[in-house]
Amino acid sequence: MDKKILNDYIDACAVIRETEAEIRKLGKKKKLVQDKVTGSNPEWPYEPRSFSLGGTVETVADANRLNFEKHILEMQKEDAEALKAQVEEWMKGIPFRMQRIIRYKYFHRLSWEEVATLMKSKQGGEAIRLEFYRFMRKK
Repeated sequence: MDKKILNDYIDACAVIRETEAEIRKLGKKKKLVQDKVTGSNPEWPYEPRSFSLGGTVETVADANRLNFEKHILEMQKEDAEALKAQVEEWMKGIPFRMQRIIRYKYFHRLSWEEVATLMKSKQGGEAIRLEFYRFMRKK
């Protein structure tokens, strides 16, 4: 695991959220129409009735285009979820202290000094940064 993948994790989480929103937007692109018609029973006694009809107005080409766009978005989301799962699996196998450092620095985007404060480190941000880099070189 390297720092680039940790940075990509944040972007992958954002891509998942944004892609889900885009997929919902695609569903709203379909035009819904409703209409009322009048008619009567087909059998005796013939009495007038009102019927409500509803549906979507789209051509086959529009439906195919929307399905293609949705498929592309779902593939992007799957890729982002795979990277996210890979990082989360890796995080389970490292020491808890390093998990906290990585969460604060990469997931919460804090400075090294802020990480040191949250970790209650007396040495400061530079010591935390060096600890992180030494750990990453070993991995």
